[in-house]
Amino acid sequence: MKLKNVASSVNAILSAPWKSFRAKMPLASFITGRLLTMLVMLFVLGWALFGLMELAPGDIVDQMVQQQLMSQSSGMSGMTSGASSEKDNVYSQEQLAQLRAEMGLDQPFTIQYFKWLGRVVLHGDLGVSLISKAPVSFLIGSRIVNSLVLNLISLVFITLFSFLLGVYFSSKAGTRVDLAATFFALFFHAFPGILLLILLQLFASATGLFPVTGYPDFPFSSAPVKFTFSYVHHIFLPLLASFLGGIGGTMRMIRSTMLDQMGMPYIMALRARGISERRVYLNHAFRNTLNPYITGSANLLASLFSGSLVLEIIFSYPGIGRLMYDAVMQQDVNLVLANNMFISALVLAGMAISDILLAIVDPRIRYGKEA
Repeated sequence: MKLKNVASSVNAILSAPWKSFRAKMPLASFITGRLLTMLVMLFVLGWALFGLMELAPGDIVDQMVQQQLMSQSSGMSGMTSGASSEKDNVYSQEQLAQLRAEMGLDQPFTIQYFKWLGRVVLHGDLGVSLISKAPVSFLIGSRIVNSLVLNLISLVFITLFSFLLGVYFSSKAGTRVDLAATFFALFFHAFPGILLLILLQLFASATGLFPVTGYPDFPFSSAPVKFTFSYVHHIFLPLLASFLGGIGGTMRMIRSTMLDQMGMPYIMALRARGISERRVYLNHAFRNTLNPYITGSANLLASLFSGSLVLEIIFSYPGIGRLMYDAVMQQDVNLVLANNMFISALVLAGMAISDILLAIVDPRIRYGKEA
């Protein structure tokens, strides 16, 4: 009993500053708690990723040997029959072991992870790519802007048209127009995204109206104005595929939320007071549709980033999704870990921001106060 009393007293003393901070600044304490939770989740995620890469058959050294063997075999196929061939074994077992030791692959994955984490925390160094030997931060920085532009444009268009169409079709519930809109929303929501991308690329190839790639073949610095127009032309079909795949579910959610709000007693009271239907829709019912959208917006952004992996591969778009795919195929541990940690941090940050926006939009939500 004495030990329990001592433990409870120590716990009360240690938690007193946090309770005081939570009582005085509830939103700031909530943000602080979410940031600490994000750090713990990222730590566990990074450790799990290192473990999964360890369980994968082979490693990057095996990939390098296979690539060199394939290049030598293709080179020897063009040689004359009288020419001498090289040895089949490119590296000896001692050389392979030395390569793994130089890359740190001979150590347990937990030790590899803590060494990587120490470099990131203490020096801000994400390491170098084991394949290209380029800094990981440079590789990610050169691709992340392209992915952010693509996904943020998709998110803006999906949000704008989802609200416009969702509110409009909620006012036409039960009509033929509403039934047609619901059918097409369900159709594109259920349609396989990879098949839609392939069909759009075949359309571009057959008609010649759009490029089959999603990015111009010249840099922005050479001709900024020309690059902007060319970028819009190249990105139209990938953006259309992302838009059609995301608007169906979001529009139906907003439409159903609006219909639910329009049946509430407070809407009947507003109508009984003679308030115009326009104000009832836009000033009262519409505001309450923001809560479920803000909650789901973080998941929508995450789904856009995960879906852009296939998009970037099919349309040869130089984004972070394609970079991650190449890193996984080549088992480049440093690049895979940095990519996954960045996207996971982005998703977790989006969820925290959505919770904060909920508290700003809805005055009924307050963090850090006892019920």
